[in-house]
This record gives sequence, C-alpha cells and structure tokens, in this order.
Amino acid sequence: MSADSEAGAVPKALRVLEEVAARKRPLAIAEIAAALDLAQPTAHRIVATLERLGFVGREPGRRRVIEGPRLVRLGLDTIQSAAGSSTRHAILAALARKTGESCNLGVAVNGEVIYVDRVESQWPLGLRFEAGSRVPLHCTAIGKLMLSQMPAAMLDAHIANGRLARYTATTITEPKKLREELQRIHRQGYSIDNQEFMSGVVCMAVPVDGPRGDGQVCAGLAISAAQARVTLTGVKRYLPELRAAAKQMSRELADGGQSVSKERKKHGIPKCS
Repeated sequence: MSADSEAGAVPKALRVLEEVAARKRPLAIAEIAAALDLAQPTAHRIVATLERLGFVGREPGRRRVIEGPRLVRLGLDTIQSAAGSSTRHAILAALARKTGESCNLGVAVNGEVIYVDRVESQWPLGLRFEAGSRVPLHCTAIGKLMLSQMPAAMLDAHIANGRLARYTATTITEPKKLREELQRIHRQGYSIDNQEFMSGVVCMAVPVDGPRGDGQVCAGLAISAAQARVTLTGVKRYLPELRAAAKQMSRELADGGQSVSKERKKHGIPKCS
C-alpha cells in the first residue's frame, strides 16, 4: 500500500472509531458508511481491519458493530493518565472541597461502572476507592443514572443477563422495581444510592453531557458519604453544586472537542472522508 493510501486510510479508520465510540448503541456498517459519507465496501474493509486489531467488535448474535476491548482500554487509559492534572480533575477537587465529601466521575463500560477519576474526602470515615475501580450498575448512583439513559433494548438485555445481585438489604433486585426507579431518575435528572451497594454509604449522581452538545450523557458525577456522618437528605442539599460541576465538565469536554476539530482542519484531515 502506498504512502498516499495509508494517509487516507488512517483518518477514515479514526473517524469510524469516533463514530462507534460516540453512539450509545450498536451500529450497522451501512449506518457508519452513511454517517461518514463512505462507500459501503470501504466501510466494510475498515471495520474488518479494526475488528482484527481488537478496536471494534460485533454485537453478540448479530453483526452490528460495537466498541472492542482495545478501544475501551485506550479510552480508559487516556482518561486515567490525565486524571491528576486535567481541568476535569480540578473541577472534581473543587467539588470535594466545597462539599467535604468524596467525589467521583464514572462511565458505564461492559455492564459495570468504572471510576475514571476520584477525589477522596478528608474525613476518617472516607471511602477508599481508586480511579479504575469497577462497581455494579444497578445499585450505585452513577450506575442507575447510566441505566436510566439506556435505550430500552439495551436495558432489557442488561436485566435479562441476571446481573441484579443483592449487595445490601436495600439493593433493588426486582426488574419491575428497578425500571420504576430508573423512570424516576430519568424524570428528576439525578440518582441516589441509599446504602444499596455498601451498607452505611449514601451517594447522589448527576449526568455529564458529552462533547457533541446533543444531550447525550457520557458520564456520571457523584458524591458519596458515610451515612453515620451525613444522611441522604444531607447529601441531597449538594444537588446544585453537583449540577454546576457537571455543567463545567460538559463545557470542558465541548472545548476539547472543538480543539480536536481545529487540529483536524490544521492538518488537512476532513471531518468526513
């Protein structure tokens, strides 16, 4: 393959990865081709190459395209490597100082929440998690928030997988009750964990919108506290501060996306090629 061909193939492959990563559902190759203005044979060839490399995969039992393990690992590694010095971490640290509680940012990956950044409280009863820790979706504040944003088919599949394990006396394990809880979360715009994952721990989470500015939720921002020190009602009083921090993070993501677009134009890489 010539150098010119390689130069054209790399931007196209990167655009395919961006499209797969940005969507909240599996994509047919025809959808990818249409979104990026690619010929379908070209889209098939790119997807096949990315699949061999582990950057994309296929939906179980179907042929639609989903993120692959290498793409997920690359995204998480990138976020975590910047955690200590980024503007996002500074926003999280400021929220922790203002509330006096542990604050964390999490995303939903492969049926779990992964904390991509976290600032612990200074209280003796602080909660000792680290960036990269994994927790369940159905019984954590961020997890339920992310479930409330899922398309119906994806939510059905998650519940059908039998992942509603009981962790405490208040864990919601009945599908009907969980769906009612998720509908309430979707309406009110925030989620709570009332000792559902860990006894004695209460949490609240709000959505962080993605960089496209289309209202899609890309992450959850949460505060957590020991119930012996702060009641659930006490945690809820920080909802305005939590939402303000989430808006700051959304703006930061949007600014980052604009920077990427400027770099693409600077180097002559078209948005859709």
